[in-house]
Amino acid sequence: EPKILFADEPTGNLDTKTGEQVMDLIFELHRKKRTTLVLITHDAKLAARCGRVIKVHDGQTSEEARSNAERAVA
Repeated sequence: EPKILFADEPTGNLDTKTGEQVMDLIFELHRKKRTTLVLITHDAKLAARCGRVIKVHDGQTSEEARSNAERAVA
């Protein structure tokens, strides 16, 4: 089984409801399989679900933050 799951804009071309369903499945896989999730998104609401957020601007790290949002659910 993979140890890292890369998801580059996984909801970019989806309607809101379908996007939420896809992300629920991805986060469920992340929790159940203890997989590292690397998620690339422009969606601040989606990023807020992540345990660690690194913002990149013009190819440079501009900000880093940690959150207990997903860990609290696990």
